[in-house]
Amino acid sequence: MSRFFITLAYNGKNYVGWQNQPNGISVQQTIEEALSTLLRQPLSIVGAGRTDAGVHAQKMVAHFDWDGQAFNIPELVRRLNGFLPNDIAVYRIRPVIPDAHARFSALSRTYKYSLTTQKDPFGHELKLRVFFTPDIETMNKLCTVLMEYSDFTSFSKLHTDVKTNICRIDEAYWTQDGTDYVFTIKADRFLRNMVRAIVGTLIEAGRGRLDEAGFRKIIEGKNRILAGHSAPGQALFLCDISYPSDIFLPEI
Repeated sequence: MSRFFITLAYNGKNYVGWQNQPNGISVQQTIEEALSTLLRQPLSIVGAGRTDAGVHAQKMVAHFDWDGQAFNIPELVRRLNGFLPNDIAVYRIRPVIPDAHARFSALSRTYKYSLTTQKDPFGHELKLRVFFTPDIETMNKLCTVLMEYSDFTSFSKLHTDVKTNICRIDEAYWTQDGTDYVFTIKADRFLRNMVRAIVGTLIEAGRGRLDEAGFRKIIEGKNRILAGHSAPGQALFLCDISYPSDIFLPEI
């Protein structure tokens, strides 16, 4: 049995999220069907994480196991891209060691969230428009506060099946380019809805409705009701996932 990592990207607008669900088409289902058709064997894939409905990925990684005849990797990538819809692209397939896991072997994940204060007929589906000028200095001050903590229960979707709400945040900051504002956050793992809940809360700070003491109270309260509303999914991108280099095998 051989294991392979697939590196891909997708626009999440037309999907119920990454993970298979009974109420609509997922990215995972679409790729599984394409792989199964091309390799003529039922296949399932395991993703590095679960993005919500409407959320995008500039870099997602998934793995699948194969016990059939050897296949030409570049040819499979080419055929997959011809078979998949235009909003999903496969960039690379790499062989990995048997116990490498797309989710559990990941060292970190990076997300970005985009705001704009300007009406944009071309980028409105990929950015959240706000009708005030965000106080980026205050938002970045609270980002440094965020990194002091490890329990993010207040930013987690309720009633999930995870065993712990502990995460290690390595980076969290806002940048500004004219009328555009981008939030970047990197961590070893993320809880369901965590990034969108953090963004929604920081937006409250950016409009002058939340200070440092209030932000600390939200985190320390460990109660989702205390935090802000989740920011819409269309402006959120999974941008990077890192892995140990020694899990990858030489490409044939």
